[in-house]
Amino acid sequence: MIARAHPPSGPVSGRSLLYTTLASPIGELLLLGDGRALHGLYMQQGRRPKRISPDWRPFAAPFAAVIEQLRDYFDGRPVTFDVPLRLRGSAFELRVWQALREIPYGHTVSYGELARTIGEPSAARAVGVANARNPVAVIVPCHRVIGADGSLTGYGGGLERKRRLLELESAQRQLQT
Repeated sequence: MIARAHPPSGPVSGRSLLYTTLASPIGELLLLGDGRALHGLYMQQGRRPKRISPDWRPFAAPFAAVIEQLRDYFDGRPVTFDVPLRLRGSAFELRVWQALREIPYGHTVSYGELARTIGEPSAARAVGVANARNPVAVIVPCHRVIGADGSLTGYGGGLERKRRLLELESAQRQLQT
């Protein structure tokens, strides 16, 4: 519920980003961006909550589209997120994050399958590390990656949140078939 009636004055630089929070069924989400693109979406009740930098400025208006899409998603409607993203990572991480975005709603893949998808069949562990560094939870759906045996494995938001997201998508997918 952090917002102002008017935009902050002055340029928005890499050090002066905008943020807002959103209550969700998986806890508070912190949205971080520059007014043009989303830089991060963090689960604040997860294992690694993101600290709000004193350089960031609270302002909700630029996040209206992503908030609407997230609400639709949490209401059980399949969403193809189409908000502009600004992801920063290594070339390998960016490839993994792009491959994550291509996993269909309601589906899961193993770390090994994802490694093969990006042309690095022996890099399942590195894929797991890149997955853990995903700065845009839910929208870049790292929760859709599971163990080779079908088990739920590591998730920055905690396994219970991962389970809830997968159950939400699975239930909606079953309604569509």
